[in-house]
Amino acid sequence: MYPILMNKIVVILCACLLFSCSEKKEKAPAQPNTPQAPAETPTTALHYTIVNRYPHDEMAFTEGFLFHDGVLFESTGSPDNLPQTQSFIGSVDLKTGKINKKVELDRNVYFGEGIVFLNNKVYQLTYKNQLGFYYDAKSFKKLGQFTYTNEEGWGMTTDGNSLIMSDGTHQLTYLDAFTLKPSKTITVTEKDFFVQHLNELEYINGFIYANIWLTNNIVKIDPQTGKVVGKLDLSNLVYEVKSAHPAAAELNGIAFNKDNGHVYVTGKMWPTIYELAIVE
Repeated sequence: MYPILMNKIVVILCACLLFSCSEKKEKAPAQPNTPQAPAETPTTALHYTIVNRYPHDEMAFTEGFLFHDGVLFESTGSPDNLPQTQSFIGSVDLKTGKINKKVELDRNVYFGEGIVFLNNKVYQLTYKNQLGFYYDAKSFKKLGQFTYTNEEGWGMTTDGNSLIMSDGTHQLTYLDAFTLKPSKTITVTEKDFFVQHLNELEYINGFIYANIWLTNNIVKIDPQTGKVVGKLDLSNLVYEVKSAHPAAAELNGIAFNKDNGHVYVTGKMWPTIYELAIVE
């Protein structure tokens, strides 16, 4: 019995040894040249200095904000509970804050949202109609309209090739400039978490900047990865505005002036437009 038992033990030990060696090969550490997943890049805090302050129409419920050919343009919405508001597109006089209206929507039908200029046209979103309009960039004559499947329309910008729209979620939708149909979407994340409530947009030097609705933050997004790579905290500006003007609503509006490299920001029903120099 003993020799037989010993033989069985030897067989079992050999089998265990082989199994153990096989396990070690499957779990072997990666070789030095094996690509590794990149570590999550920390979000860079963006800093700013206030270059100037300008007046802003306190009745303007800001939804779109941008420069085109050196002129500041704004689009507005018209909430039901604020009957004094209107949905329009206009050019802004920085000396007076007065908005020269170019287009106005029927507030009983449409709630105006973000705008963008591209290929000699102005494109405009509406909030819940799943409908957009486009106009001649000089005369503002209506040229047509388009539909989208996003449940809502919020902000717009462009990279020079496509229209880019937000819809209040963590996704940005690229629209083909000719067909106005979706060409792709990107998911925006910060440290592997979705960034919700993306609102007014601006494309600046290869990055997408976005207001985050109901916060005091603007995020800088890498359009290649969807990752947030920078964050601008404008709490001090919000505090300054609301201390002097309690009726002011949330921060919303990012306009990049390529002529001086500065960013102009405002908010819904704010009395002030701020000109900022932003640095990392």
